[in-house]
Amino acid sequence: MTTTGCDRSGSGPSKISWTFKSTETMYLLEGRVIVQVEGREGLFVIGGDLAIFPEGMKIVWEVVESVNKYYSLAEDDQEEQKAQSS
Repeated sequence: MTTTGCDRSGSGPSKISWTFKSTETMYLLEGRVIVQVEGREGLFVIGGDLAIFPEGMKIVWEVVESVNKYYSLAEDDQEEQKAQSS
């Protein structure tokens, strides 16, 4: 897997379903999120946590406390996934 630099993103409380088109490495700077993976019980991701989401993983991403994060996508599909999040 090849990656290119990191991008920064943030959002307020929200809830979305998401399928990763490429592997994403994410470092949550601040906030709190519940990540529910394909119908399993949700896991908390909080400021200071690092998470890696593999290509093809389906989740529900629920921001319960405003977040700021850095993330890096696998190079192959980076532009496509950035366009989806806009």
